[in-house]
Amino acid sequence: MSAELLSLFTASFVTFFVLIDSLGVAPMFATLTARGDAAYRRQMAFKSIFVAAVIIFAFAFGGAWLMDAMHISIDAFRAAGGVLLFLIALDMVFEKRTERREHRTEEHLGQHETDPEPDDVSVFPLGIPMIAGPGSIATAMFYMSDADNWMEKGVILAAIGLNLLLTLVIFLAAGPLVRMLGASVAGALTRILGVVLAALSIQLLIDGIKGAFNLG
Repeated sequence: MSAELLSLFTASFVTFFVLIDSLGVAPMFATLTARGDAAYRRQMAFKSIFVAAVIIFAFAFGGAWLMDAMHISIDAFRAAGGVLLFLIALDMVFEKRTERREHRTEEHLGQHETDPEPDDVSVFPLGIPMIAGPGSIATAMFYMSDADNWMEKGVILAAIGLNLLLTLVIFLAAGPLVRMLGASVAGALTRILGVVLAALSIQLLIDGIKGAFNLG
């Protein structure tokens, strides 16, 4: 792999790792699947990753067509993506994103607490929006639209796929992992990743503005 492709893979992998935030989603997964047995938890883990993969890859491949149909330039999309990712980064730094996930989890459990069997949580809220959220969908569209050839597209898809695989592994080990990390460590990791995402988002915004106004 050339230095350029390695740099692209690293940047896209880190971006999706921060956006998917599998370590932050793991406690929600453990809570949502606590009523089921080991087989149920495995089923929810595999199914939620499959649902998220279908959504993210669909937008990754269809994003360019959608942008052309709506007459949106790549620089405009880059700038808009930078703003969106910055807002997500702020949520992560101030833990608003975690609070919303916890609220969504509690709301879902409250609606289904009297069900005799554990509910299927793989599509909502796990697959959408906890894994395949607005940030990861928009970023997949951006990276694929900005790629110059199929080699670069393949590197980006590999980075997305590796992140989804990592999320699956974390889900399968969610119980012991959550107990090992604890709430304070998970919160600190989320804040650190939020700072990294903020820096990436500002760079995207700068690149988008420079490209739109031909600033070199």
